[in-house]
Amino acid sequence: MTATLTVIVPAHNEEAGLPATLEAIRRQTVPPDKVVVVDDGSTDRTGEVAAAYGATVLRPPHNLGSKAKAQNHALPACDTDLVLAVDADTVLAPDYIEKIKPAFDDPEVVVAAGNVQTRFTRTVWERGRSIEYLFGFHWNRPIQNGANSPVVCSGCCSAFRRATLTGFGGFPERTIVEDMDFTWSMQIAGRRAVYVGDAVAWAADPETLTYLRKQVWRWMAGFFQNVRLHLGGLVRRKPMLAVWIVLALAEIFTAPLWWATPFVLTLGMHRSVGTVLTFWLVPELLFTVPPLLYAARRRRLPVLGVMANVPFVYLTKAVNIYYAWKALIVELILVPLHLSRGLVIYEKGRA
Repeated sequence: MTATLTVIVPAHNEEAGLPATLEAIRRQTVPPDKVVVVDDGSTDRTGEVAAAYGATVLRPPHNLGSKAKAQNHALPACDTDLVLAVDADTVLAPDYIEKIKPAFDDPEVVVAAGNVQTRFTRTVWERGRSIEYLFGFHWNRPIQNGANSPVVCSGCCSAFRRATLTGFGGFPERTIVEDMDFTWSMQIAGRRAVYVGDAVAWAADPETLTYLRKQVWRWMAGFFQNVRLHLGGLVRRKPMLAVWIVLALAEIFTAPLWWATPFVLTLGMHRSVGTVLTFWLVPELLFTVPPLLYAARRRRLPVLGVMANVPFVYLTKAVNIYYAWKALIVELILVPLHLSRGLVIYEKGRA
């Protein structure tokens, strides 16, 4: 028997981007049984746009304040086997549902997500993010999935086994990133999370530095909230996933040192620029270029266009590292000392 599926779209002032999202859902080769849009305190025409596409529109009496709360508001309206949570600025490939559903043929799988790529590469920030996604979703995620320990099922396009999700209490509201919280919680409990590389979705990523800063701050704060909450359980019950987390922490700790190396060698140790570039750039390119070439081939993207975006990834990485260190200090030091509440307000940068 084919599993039934409801799509939940949380939306706050998404009048402009919502039509593309709903049109993509409408064009699925395997259509959903129901589409529910949560018009979460919008002051624009979000609700009217959703209704025009035939979606069931739910309007809470006030803005709920987070994506998880908006999604939980929709859960009572869902009676299908599966729930697919889609961000209001994410566009699914026509066969996304067709590709994601078979993951749940395994009864141990409770959450699955696909391959997220950038919808636009207009600004330096979008171009940098495009490289992060091409690398991450064609290198890191397949390796993690092969080891049966994905670090996160992306919240912009994750499918959930509804009975398990509701039994857990719904989408977690205790951290600022419900997708990572649920992914880790389920794996600690002995259930499976999976990455489906052939299911593709395109997200509208930050086009400005202001939006990027807000998004990365939330992601990094949420990551360290989950480290604080789950790391002990991961070490005891899901050690391979704990390994990925420790590697991510190691990268955060060592990145400033690696980035400072060229300046130390040239300015402090008076090494030639050519020697320094060879020492620093060659390992960077050897590690980065092959996965990007593979990703470009898989996504049928022009190789030169992908390579032209590589310099911009260092701008987004700089933002990532800054907010990673800020989140580490706030969430792992100040919060346990009761000197900060940490990040508790979900703020979407584009809004």
